[in-house]
Amino acid sequence: MTESITSRVLAELQQQIESYSPTVQQEDVGIVQEAGDGIARVSGLSEVRNAELVQFVNGSLGTVFNLEQDSVGVIIMGDYEAIEEGSIVRSTGRIAEVPVGPTLMGRVVNALGQPLDAKGPIASTETRPIERIAAGVVRRKDVDRPLETGLKSIDSMIPIGRGQRELIIGDRQTGKTAIAIDSMINQKGKDCICIYVAIGQKKAAVARVVATLEEHGAMDHSIVVVSAADDPAAMQYIAPYAGCAMGEYFMENGQDALVVYDDLSKHAWAYRQVSLLLRRPPGREAYPGDVFYLHSRLLERAVQLCDEYVISATDDSSSEKGIDGKIYAGPLAEEDAQQDMENMDNKSDLNLVKLAHSGGSLTALPIIETLLGDVSAYIPTNVISITDGQIYLENDLFYAGIRPAVNVGISVSRVGGAAQTKAMRQVAGRLRLDMAAFSELAAFAQFGSDLDKATQAQLERGKRLQEILKQSQYAPMSLSDQVILIYAGVNGYADEVALERMQDWESALLRAMSASHPHLANEIVESSSITDDIEAELKSALDTFNTAWS
Repeated sequence: MTESITSRVLAELQQQIESYSPTVQQEDVGIVQEAGDGIARVSGLSEVRNAELVQFVNGSLGTVFNLEQDSVGVIIMGDYEAIEEGSIVRSTGRIAEVPVGPTLMGRVVNALGQPLDAKGPIASTETRPIERIAAGVVRRKDVDRPLETGLKSIDSMIPIGRGQRELIIGDRQTGKTAIAIDSMINQKGKDCICIYVAIGQKKAAVARVVATLEEHGAMDHSIVVVSAADDPAAMQYIAPYAGCAMGEYFMENGQDALVVYDDLSKHAWAYRQVSLLLRRPPGREAYPGDVFYLHSRLLERAVQLCDEYVISATDDSSSEKGIDGKIYAGPLAEEDAQQDMENMDNKSDLNLVKLAHSGGSLTALPIIETLLGDVSAYIPTNVISITDGQIYLENDLFYAGIRPAVNVGISVSRVGGAAQTKAMRQVAGRLRLDMAAFSELAAFAQFGSDLDKATQAQLERGKRLQEILKQSQYAPMSLSDQVILIYAGVNGYADEVALERMQDWESALLRAMSASHPHLANEIVESSSITDDIEAELKSALDTFNTAWS
């Protein structure tokens, strides 16, 4: 019995030996010449590409940063203390990439897309390279849809559009992150996926942000990418590109995405650190010469994609299968497709179909921290020149209790009214000018007491408009409520209200409108403009409320 088992085992082993066919696999292998402080210099990787992932013997990954004549500089994305001189490095043949897709929503991940939230592995089957060329001019269209932040001062005077790049800039602790988080909370139920990228922050601060998003039900449509202050500089360097790649997935599937980079000042610091360690020539403020390109190639990826169309037969089982496979793209895509369809013989049997993956957008809200309000420093001026406007937050306003502490005078949106609904444009058209004039008058009034009645009235109205524009943190407001309040303030319905009672008046007005005129808010949203009928009813409702309110 034992002999038969032994012979059977020997026969199986002999069969496996005979069927074994050795294969030769070529690997690009290098040797670490020096390592430390998150970087390594490696020789022997002759076939490696820029930004390619390499793997060290301890399992840590690195990305190729410098291509030199006899060696390559690698930034290490992991534990670099165990990497020693003479150890082996293998190229992976892959460019740095991250998992993408809807399975990431509600998750907290690191810059490589690995989970940090103890909710198990991420079941994503698709990855994207973190570095991609931005969409070309032909694929872009004008930014013409609002991305409402829920903040009265921003939606009315510095509107943000879907596909825009709007910089949030100011000193530390002036509410920059709060504006971004408010914007994310306000996207609930609006079919906009949000990505929050935390760069170089304390983990406790990031945990508070995640808790705030969960408390307000915003994590369901959000992804949080974390590269904390104690992470290697390499991870802080790639984090915003990883977050951008995750947002591009949704954009290129016809959805809208918002990505917040908090903040790009620390991102530039991390880039400067690895650049100096790898002996790249320093320039102004010790930043390398390509620090502008560092942020421009990131922010240029924010875009509103144009719609794409195909001409399809009505009896075609696939609504996206074109007659001849031609895809119409660009600003005049729909007109071109309709013109071609008119010239076809069987035009009655044809349909114009918009492709499901077209028309998406990626909106960027980069954050920059200034020192003592110096917006003329190197990195702030770089990012200002790349973006489509900036929201400037001021220390003096913040400490005076005006929050959000937006300085209307130097804040700007280069998209302007194109990113507003008609209703908001109608009521807020002169609000910005009124507030700018109020700021000038308030400064002048400090030096004299003899003011004419018209100037005094303008000052009093400006004070009340300022009170209306104040808003609590993490309490974004619906568009209809914003329109009603700003209409009331601009048209003088708050002129007789005592300043100390403005907050009570505002809350009471919104409650009264919700209780007595609930259809009014729906009409403002549905018609997206204030018609004569809506305005007449709004005036009547405000008169009735002011008469009854005390």
